[in-house]
Amino acid sequence: MILKNITSLLQIFLFPFIKLITDSKSTGEVLERWNFRIETDSEVVEKGVSREKSDKEIMREIQATMRQVASSITYLPCLDEPCVFDVLAYTDTDVAVPFTWVESDPKLIANPQMVKLHAFDTKIHKVDTLVSHKNDEWDE
Repeated sequence: MILKNITSLLQIFLFPFIKLITDSKSTGEVLERWNFRIETDSEVVEKGVSREKSDKEIMREIQATMRQVASSITYLPCLDEPCVFDVLAYTDTDVAVPFTWVESDPKLIANPQMVKLHAFDTKIHKVDTLVSHKNDEWDE
């Protein structure tokens, strides 16, 4: 249900940020925070003109990002405990959101390690991704 709501709101360009949060089920501690910054090209929206970019080029950029996400297992810590996931959707202040959504704290990680992933552009959006994770003591 959440993804259906996000998809419909993304189609009308209302999310500057979406964050996927991974929490420890037992302690509630935030272990990972996947940040997706979404910039909408206002000229495309207002004037209806499309950026000159082929679908093939867009797919290449998305595939590069997906490969990097898949390979993140090599540098993100292993989550060896039961986890729960949450989606934080940051909207413009004047947006009416579904009544089932609730406000949340930002679910920050104290002293995180951060990894910037590839960005990609579509004909309407630019998406930047940053993963923050708990800085395990054994990594130091």
